[in-house]
Amino acid sequence: MTVTIIIIAITVIVSLLAFNNHEIFRRLAFNAYDIKHFKNSYRFLSYALIHADWIHLFINMMVLYSFGQIVEQYYEMLFGVKGILYFILLYVGGTALSTLPSYGKHKDDYSYMAVGASGAVSAVVFTYILFDPLGKLTLFPIPIGIPSIIFGVLYLIYSAYMGKKNIDNVGHDAHFWGAIFGFVFTIVLKPELIVRLFSILSNIF
Repeated sequence: MTVTIIIIAITVIVSLLAFNNHEIFRRLAFNAYDIKHFKNSYRFLSYALIHADWIHLFINMMVLYSFGQIVEQYYEMLFGVKGILYFILLYVGGTALSTLPSYGKHKDDYSYMAVGASGAVSAVVFTYILFDPLGKLTLFPIPIGIPSIIFGVLYLIYSAYMGKKNIDNVGHDAHFWGAIFGFVFTIVLKPELIVRLFSILSNIF
């Protein structure tokens, strides 16, 4: 059983429990005010275990299932047994660090809450993009696959724009910073990857 499958199983179980128990949901959700004023630092991680609804949970877990096992395989090829540890650090780091901007913005706002594994999933997806920049990904509503590196650039632009507009209930900041973390974390582990990326892109352009 892969780490990805274990993460999905745990997340689904906890999310289902939270769907039926508002107290579990409230205690696990990301709340910057509680972190600052009540030292509930565990919320930097626990929020990724719960989701707003079935659709939110399904999308995050499907994306994680699609890319997580591929990234695990890449990590194991590059780092051997340590690859498992590095993948866990990638996911946990993406979970925690993707919320730091939101913490800075909302640490005195008691009403602000966030849930979902989107930041961590973005970290995994952008690690995949680093490994396979020319792999084809589908971006709705475009019906054909586009190179993953182009998908990544469009994703970052959209997330940054929507994060500034702040007109919906989606954690665009977490998406953006989770993606950045995944990219940078993997490059720090294997700096040669950035050279490979530039080499691939230079051959195209």
